[in-house]
Amino acid sequence: MMKKSEKTKITVSKIIAAAISEFGKNGYAGGTINNICKSGINKGLLYHNFTGKDELYLNCLNLSCKKLIQHIREQNGTKNLKSYITARIDTFNLYPDEAHIFFEALLSPPIHLTDKVTLALSEFHMLNEQMSNKILDTIILRDGISREESISYFYMMQMMLNGYFSSPTFQNIALEKKIKIHERILPRLLDFMLYGIAKGED
Repeated sequence: MMKKSEKTKITVSKIIAAAISEFGKNGYAGGTINNICKSGINKGLLYHNFTGKDELYLNCLNLSCKKLIQHIREQNGTKNLKSYITARIDTFNLYPDEAHIFFEALLSPPIHLTDKVTLALSEFHMLNEQMSNKILDTIILRDGISREESISYFYMMQMMLNGYFSSPTFQNIALEKKIKIHERILPRLLDFMLYGIAKGED
């Protein structure tokens, strides 16, 4: 006979799977408890395990981030910048629902959950910082520029890029297309940052 704890674990897994599918397709604003329950989830059991939509969404975001990071590492994506970009694109293609949840939280998080979303994304930001340090290991910095300043600059540029994708310019573009454009622009932006846009004098 199955133990109560095992039944609970199975129930929670089913709820999370249904919620990831719902939030992945409809986002936080469009996702509803009723839609999640349409997949065969008992609403009473859902509210027994989660206080409501916010807690369920944050659980989905945390699990999505962990899955994406784990897969990037499994693909040896932290070897160098090229492997990182390749692994990111592969991961986002392989787990579209998780990628949609992650990118929505990154680009336009629910305002009332901003602090908790920031905490959920912290491990991914740490991974980006790790990759920034690996990039810096391969170049010689100009005189007067410290490693710490460079890391801050990388972070600032990433925030500016994310802000650009959150602007009215992209408000009518589907999230899936946004992700593809974002991942195409990111390595190009890094190239500009590191090597400039002006050809040196002969």
